[in-house]
Amino acid sequence: MLDAWAEDDRRRPLLIRGARQVGKTFSVAALGERRFADVALINLERQPRYRSCFDTLEPREILDQIGVLRGKPVEPGRTLLFIDEIQACPAAVVALRYFYEDMPTLHVIGAGSLLEFALEAERMSMPVGRIQPLFMHPVSFSEFLPAVGEEPALQASRTLATGTSSAVHEHLIGLLRTYLLLGGMPAVVAEYLATGSVARATRVQTAITQTFRDDFGKYARTSHHHHLDRVFLHAARLVGRKFMYSKVDPDSRSRDLRSAVELLARAGVVHRICSTSGAGLPLGAEADDRHYKLLMVDVGLMQNLSGATEQLLDGDPMRIDDGAVAEQFVGQELLAHRSPYERPELFYWHRREKNSSAEVDYLVAAGGRVVPVEVKAGKTGRLRSLGVFTERYRPPVVVRVYADRLRRDDRILSIPLYGLERLQSFVAETIDPGRAGTAGRAGTTWRSSPETGGPPPPESRSDRGAASARR
Repeated sequence: MLDAWAEDDRRRPLLIRGARQVGKTFSVAALGERRFADVALINLERQPRYRSCFDTLEPREILDQIGVLRGKPVEPGRTLLFIDEIQACPAAVVALRYFYEDMPTLHVIGAGSLLEFALEAERMSMPVGRIQPLFMHPVSFSEFLPAVGEEPALQASRTLATGTSSAVHEHLIGLLRTYLLLGGMPAVVAEYLATGSVARATRVQTAITQTFRDDFGKYARTSHHHHLDRVFLHAARLVGRKFMYSKVDPDSRSRDLRSAVELLARAGVVHRICSTSGAGLPLGAEADDRHYKLLMVDVGLMQNLSGATEQLLDGDPMRIDDGAVAEQFVGQELLAHRSPYERPELFYWHRREKNSSAEVDYLVAAGGRVVPVEVKAGKTGRLRSLGVFTERYRPPVVVRVYADRLRRDDRILSIPLYGLERLQSFVAETIDPGRAGTAGRAGTTWRSSPETGGPPPPESRSDRGAASARR
């Protein structure tokens, strides 16, 4: 995606968003080595002398000053200007719009950790429409496999069929367990590759979480720091549950905690999973931001913060805390396989009638339809909530993500946890059986199933429209 941006004659300055340590600097440096004769890398946190270059908003004056300080001119068309840790100088963010307007031939990328904290502290806004945001996430499972030398396993996960052998399946599950321990932060994976030690990788996780907390003190106003820290520490223990402010700090005002959640979410440290109706697309149109769950930026950091290290080493990491780890992993994978140019969004569904406990872990847009996704940490588990959702909305397919092999039972699509990269294609093949490939053809009727509590009742198109209008 970075190469495509570099080749685009109509590109805008790129602003890479994402939490600290997700690989922003490494990715841009690699692009510079591949495609440019020169890379002007300035780090506004480590090299504060460059900050004064942005006292002006004239692009030529900025480049002239940078050229003097680095001892080499910045030449549009030849040089990649990379402004790292751009949050250390919010004026540099504003300057990006003037590069777009006055010097469109210059390749310029900004990247920053917790950028929203700095902008909020300085009361500055993002130059919308003049820059191209790109959201970066931790290494996904499919990216992790080749990093640890498991290219054949990656190929197997990408060519899943209903007849996948038990040996291949168990091998992939074993690799998934390792990933759940480590997570996808590049520094953690690198430590594991260098030493083969999960304990040493865990120490790197601890260092990263402490860096996040230190950043709160740098960029947040004193009145916000306490609330940010409290939400961050509790978020890992509340994954998979409706977020309640009283569970975080009963002595703090909900307004202050809500503000902390919003700031952490904008910074990519946590992600909000908002409740929404399953009536239609876009999912955000009927989202209720008063009811939400939280997802951590990374499954490894989640487990590190929740203090589950000993349990993880001695047991099955997917089953810890009632399957919260599996739910975290699935959400993280759903985000990783979205377009990087779209702001990360996740949704879930719960039945709002009084005394109802029906809840579907995720709703996704697939094949132009709303598709419910239920997460199971093991190989079995009843799907009653999917049955309730099905009775109401008649989705073309329902998805169970679990620890067993790929299965199709008419419109119940069961995908192994390690196969989420192909969720969209599996759903498309199920909705339109004529497109089915290696995964096999899907049925065209809904089979009565004890897992879902039976088939949905018949409902005409006009009935569905009327029901949607009433809702």
